[in-house]
Amino acid sequence: MMKGRQREILHDYIDLKIMTDGAGQVYCVGETVLDIIFRADQPVAAKPGGSMLNSAVSLARAGDAVNFISMLPGDRVGQLILRFLEENHVSTHYLATLPSGKTILALAFLDEHRDAEYVFYKDTVPVGFEFSMPEIHKGDIILFGSFFSLTGDVRPALIPFIRSAKSKGAFIMYDPNFRKPHLPDLERFRPAIIENIGLADLVRGSDEDFRLMFGTANAQEAFEVVSRSGCPLLVYTKNKDGAELLTRSGHFCVIPEPINPVSTIGAGDAFNAGIIHGLLRHPPEPADYDWPQVLQVALRFSEEVCMSLDNYISTSFGKSLRL
Repeated sequence: MMKGRQREILHDYIDLKIMTDGAGQVYCVGETVLDIIFRADQPVAAKPGGSMLNSAVSLARAGDAVNFISMLPGDRVGQLILRFLEENHVSTHYLATLPSGKTILALAFLDEHRDAEYVFYKDTVPVGFEFSMPEIHKGDIILFGSFFSLTGDVRPALIPFIRSAKSKGAFIMYDPNFRKPHLPDLERFRPAIIENIGLADLVRGSDEDFRLMFGTANAQEAFEVVSRSGCPLLVYTKNKDGAELLTRSGHFCVIPEPINPVSTIGAGDAFNAGIIHGLLRHPPEPADYDWPQVLQVALRFSEEVCMSLDNYISTSFGKSLRL
């Protein structure tokens, strides 16, 4: 039985449709890191990570065909992450290996609420480095975002790819996933964030993301930013308080059951994967997405990830979704 309760707001029926000719390929585009997780200032786990990688692994464990597009150094940590992706059946065909450099380390310090504060250790991307992009078709789904999508090393290849994909009828989903350590660079990167929002068919961001980026206090204020930037659809997540979906015609929210989390790392990434899994698996006839159902699926994904130190749904949970 599904967890969570749906509470509709403003309208008994809200027109929340995205027309498609059917499910295509899924592409997750983002950074590759190694998360080292600390509890009480002691390391307790090390997990392959990066927001889009986490989403890709959850999708693969749920039985969805997914491609991961990224750069990965050929160091020992990079080799470990590559094996992990292959073992989890994430396609690495578009995962480019850097000729030099070291894999990004993300130190995640869990507080008493099991939320994380991050410290990043990064290497530079070789100047002029390029990675290949797939041919996109109508019905494909692309998830991109995080700091990866803002950097000058990546945007010259990424943005033309996203624009081309959008023009071909792909569904574009953007997650800013903006962290406190990046605040010193906010003013420099704000135009890129706004451009990314404008390219998306759906933005999924947390209350913390929008508070840090735009100083918003609630979902409606965040949607005003998103709508003004050119995106018609926002999913606004609020940790234990659930999520709201907002459009120009109205909004509704889903509320989770209380849980005692082990870690909230990867919860938003799992929510993204749950949205995509729901879009792939639960479109009613005639191809109108059932958004209440989709968000309930996303909530299940997010709750599952919170119950372990993994950044992704468990293989057993993924198998249960196929029964």
